[in-house]
Amino acid sequence: MTGPLAIRHYLFISLVLLMAGCARMAKAPVTTPVVDHSKAAAAPARVVKQNQGVHLVRKGDTLYSIAWRYGEDYKEVAHWNGIRFPYVIYPGQVIRLKALPGTAVPSPKPIPAPTSARQAAAKQIQIPAERIPIPQQQSVKTVDKLVWRWPTTGKLVRLNLPTSEKGLNIAGSMGQEIHAAADGEVVYSGSGLLGYGKLIIIKHNDTYLSAYAHNDRVLIEEGMQVTIGQKIATMGIGNNGKPLLHFEIRKDGKPVDPMLYLPVQRS
Repeated sequence: MTGPLAIRHYLFISLVLLMAGCARMAKAPVTTPVVDHSKAAAAPARVVKQNQGVHLVRKGDTLYSIAWRYGEDYKEVAHWNGIRFPYVIYPGQVIRLKALPGTAVPSPKPIPAPTSARQAAAKQIQIPAERIPIPQQQSVKTVDKLVWRWPTTGKLVRLNLPTSEKGLNIAGSMGQEIHAAADGEVVYSGSGLLGYGKLIIIKHNDTYLSAYAHNDRVLIEEGMQVTIGQKIATMGIGNNGKPLLHFEIRKDGKPVDPMLYLPVQRS
């Protein structure tokens, strides 16, 4: 191969060799990690857990239902949070469930308990293992200046559930009438407490509250005044899958045995 064609051929080969040599001599590029500054700069949202000594108020909550949920006296919860009567709270509000260090918590004024209540104060609520019939005829009993009656008729049953240890379970029929056990004000009506279904809480005075759980139809509203024996709901399905009323009485936020307050029924 001679002439101009040979010259162009040698020049092309030389150029290819030169470029290959430069490529071997070049340093490998250094890669820089890509940082998503938008994610790094975003602060995590504050999450309030319900088991850290506080409760995050949700729609439908009342101060009474919050205190009931955690087994506290609503008056003390109000005091710890600087909430005054009529105890208005708002969704998103953080409620402390214990006093801050150095905070004096006023002791509730003691109310003498009946002899039977004092004798059984240290005993756990005992629910008969056998079904005990509750007669149709209603009588009343006065305890701590409150007149009490049975909220419905039926049979007492034992359920192996945490909530069952805090009150009575009265088996009956679907749609059966539920009555206020004593005079008072409806301070909660809703389904926000796990394990209680449609729940009604009635405040009888500064010391006593009563609760009626697993209702079908609720016939009252929060803020209503009710009288003893007034129809407030109809019986719904309990945690056992059968028609049932779960009934509780609490004194200063703590469960007490309803049998100490309800009249003795004789067949």
